[in-house]
Order: sequence, then C-alpha cells, then structure tokens
Amino acid sequence: MNALRSTDENEWPPPPRKNSELMGQGEAEKTLCEAFNSGRLPHAWLICGPRGVGKATLAYRFARFVLAGGKSGATEPAGLFGDALPQSAPDSLYIAPGHPVFHRIAAAGHADFLSVERSMDEKKGKLRSEIIVDDVRGIGAFLGLTAAEGGWRVVVIDCADEMNRNAANAVLKVLEEPPARALLLLVSHRPERLLPTIRSRCRRLVIKALDERVVAELAAKYSPGATPADCAELARLSEGSIGRALDLAGEGGLELYREMIGLLATLPDLDVVALHRLGDRLGKSGADDDFRTMGDLLRWWIGRLILSAFGGAAGATKDERALMERLTKAGSLDCRLEVWEKVNHLLDCAESAYLDRKQVMLNIFLALEAAVRH
Repeated sequence: MNALRSTDENEWPPPPRKNSELMGQGEAEKTLCEAFNSGRLPHAWLICGPRGVGKATLAYRFARFVLAGGKSGATEPAGLFGDALPQSAPDSLYIAPGHPVFHRIAAAGHADFLSVERSMDEKKGKLRSEIIVDDVRGIGAFLGLTAAEGGWRVVVIDCADEMNRNAANAVLKVLEEPPARALLLLVSHRPERLLPTIRSRCRRLVIKALDERVVAELAAKYSPGATPADCAELARLSEGSIGRALDLAGEGGLELYREMIGLLATLPDLDVVALHRLGDRLGKSGADDDFRTMGDLLRWWIGRLILSAFGGAAGATKDERALMERLTKAGSLDCRLEVWEKVNHLLDCAESAYLDRKQVMLNIFLALEAAVRH
C-alpha cells in the first residue's frame, strides 16, 4: 500500500519523501506548526497550489514532524543541575535527515505512515493515469489501527486530483468518520476537481508560487551546469514553480523557448525555412518530450499574449513586451482567442490521435500568422 515513485537513491533533486529542505514556504510551515502546537490539529488538510512549488515536500515534512512527536530529535541543553530543560514549542517542522523517523519514511518502513500515489498497471507496464479505488481501499483500516509508536497515524495522498470517482468516494468515507489521532494530508494542484464534500471536510492550506529569486537559487543548486543567466530565465519562465523550472532545464526548454521567440518575432511574415526546420526536429522519432515542451511553451506564451492586452504579462522582458505589443496591435482579440482555442485543440489531438507532429506545429504557426494579418 505504500506506493512510492520508482527513483534512484541518488536522484537530484530528491523526491519529497527524501527531501529535508523547503524554501520560500515559511508562512505555510508556520500555519501547520501553530496548528500542531495548539493541541487541536485538524484531522485532514488540503494542501493546494500550483505545481512544483513544494506542496508534497511540505506534506512529507509535516508527516515526519508529527510522527516524531513534534520534536526534531536535537538534544536539549542541560539545566544547572544536569536535568534537561523543558522543550519550548517548536517553530519549525524541520526533522534532521539523521532522525530515525526521516529514514523510515524515506524507506517506506514506518509503521504509522502511508503514502498513496498512482500505482503501476502491471498489464501495461506503466503508471496508471489515475489513483484507483484499490490504491485507497486500505486507508480506513490503516488509520483505525492503534499507532504502533503511541502517537499518530498519517496518510499522504499525492496527488488527490488524480483520484477517480470511486477512489474519491472511498476517501470521503474516511473523512466523514475520522479515527482519533489520524491525519490525512491531501496534496492538490486543482482543488476544484475534487468532490465538494471532500473539500468541505479538510482545512485548506494554499501554497503560493515561489519568489523568482528562490526559484533561481534552487535552479542553480539542482542544475549545476546552468549559468546564472539561464537560472534567472528559468525562474522567469516557470512563474514561481521550481518543478517547472527543473523540467524546462532537463528538457532543453530554454533552447526551445528561444527558438520559438525567434520564429514569433518574424510574424507576420514567418520564416518558412526556420519553421520547417523546427517542424522536422519536433516531428522526428524520439522527439516526444521536445514536442510536448514546445506545446506547453506555446500554450503559455499565447495565453500571456492575450493577457498582455489587459496589462497581464508581468515578468516579460523588454523585447518580449515589444513583440507582444506589436502582435496585439496587428490582430483583434477575437482572432487571438480563436488561435488559443485552435492551438489547444491541435495539441490535444496530437497527444490523443497521434497526428503528424510536424504538421501540427506548422498549422499552429500558420494560424498565428493568419491571426496577425487579420
């Protein structure tokens, strides 16, 4: 039942269950710490916010803290006569990597901890696209047991949005009648997708996007080959998500982004040679990741182009703002919205219907050209 992502022990950055660091989320950490110290800890939390900002890392951090009894394991100083001084209420969820609780959760070996994620489909040999009822069926029984170490029993569901209807209903039953000293931590990118009855039975904790400075610092740490300029650009493009920044770094996103901007800059008279060169690159066998990354970048940039008409393209460089302003003046808002819908439709079809990827990319840029000329 302890569903863990398949990962190399030396994976960097470490997955949330092995990550002792959390940057830029001090306010959220303080909220959880104060709730624990109050002695009236809600039995279920919905930890929500954008992808890649530390939600799962925070959930595991809190789980370790609770299972360690709210103590980091650090030695308290001795009093005047050698007796231990009373420990003050902790103001951090930090548990040292050397702590036994940290090790056991990282190794999926803590008797009072359960993690739930998408499981492996043995027939297809890959992860399922959703969390199914079999993945969550044992949560109620697990939480109903007496804690093996006399404290709490904790479940982390990452990500709760991925539960199908049957799985969500099974979790709802647990939330309706939670056992004593049981804690459920639901990680969610899109809480609106969850059942309203699940949302209403959880205390919501919204995790904010990270500051660009923090993302750039983390990008430099986790992508040691990136230059400071690359890290700054990754931080800007990721809009506060270190997860997205690292995905872009690992998938050649910066190179693809610069190539995309170079093509967009030729509008309304597209550089056809460069467009076909890009199409050939993205359409060849084995370029699935490059195509998906380019598709994500196009969706994101066109969305910003639409928002730029209302002053909503914060963070754009001077050259990007000039390009957006020029394209905004060249075509109507209705045309840009039509392109937005067409681009999303084409990219969705490319994933589900196995369309020719080069032709999809050509059609997207030609649609942009037509919109600008309208």
